[in-house]
Amino acid sequence: MAADILVVDDESAIADLVELYLKNEGFAVHKFGSAGPALAYVEASPPDLAVLDVMLPDMDGFTLCQRIRERHLFPILMLTARVEDMDKITGLTLGADDYVTKPFNPLELVARVKTQLRRYTRYNRPPQAEPQELDIRGLQISQETHKCLLYGEELALTPLEFSILWHLCSRQGRVVSSEELFEAVWGEKYMDSNNTVMSHIARLREKLHEPSRRPKFIKTVWGVGYTIE
Repeated sequence: MAADILVVDDESAIADLVELYLKNEGFAVHKFGSAGPALAYVEASPPDLAVLDVMLPDMDGFTLCQRIRERHLFPILMLTARVEDMDKITGLTLGADDYVTKPFNPLELVARVKTQLRRYTRYNRPPQAEPQELDIRGLQISQETHKCLLYGEELALTPLEFSILWHLCSRQGRVVSSEELFEAVWGEKYMDSNNTVMSHIARLREKLHEPSRRPKFIKTVWGVGYTIE
């Protein structure tokens, strides 16, 4: 779905230019020439990002930015002819995320819009709840019960062995390095000469009845780490 971009600028030529370049990148653009209608639009249908001019006929862009920030967190990019450092500081202090001065390169503006949207999406994505139970081809492991079953038969794992297996299973398809595994399970800094992970993996394979040459579950990626495919 295309991101909704709010553009507030009383210079129609500038607003039309910004709209043209943003639409060419697939964004949906909503233009306003003054702050009042723009603020009403934000309250009714918050956009994904706003581009605000500082010089507006009914309310300056700094005040508009501040009003938006009272209730919304989407990125705000200030677009203005003012170049004084104090104006930039004022805009950023009141909640703006970026500042572009006129005259500007439309392609640079589009790039800044994309950058702000990426940052906002990345840092405001709701955390994914980690599953509490996993089943990988007959290997069942549960964080809630702290039990592990292989084809219905419970395995007698030590707490460390369980933690290692859970870390690998929860990252199925990823190669996990010995360093990551050690620091995640033991909570200590990994040393290159440390063979602890290797010895625990060997014991885990024995309990999983893994053939040494062709293991079904825990596979070694030489020089990198371990993986469960």
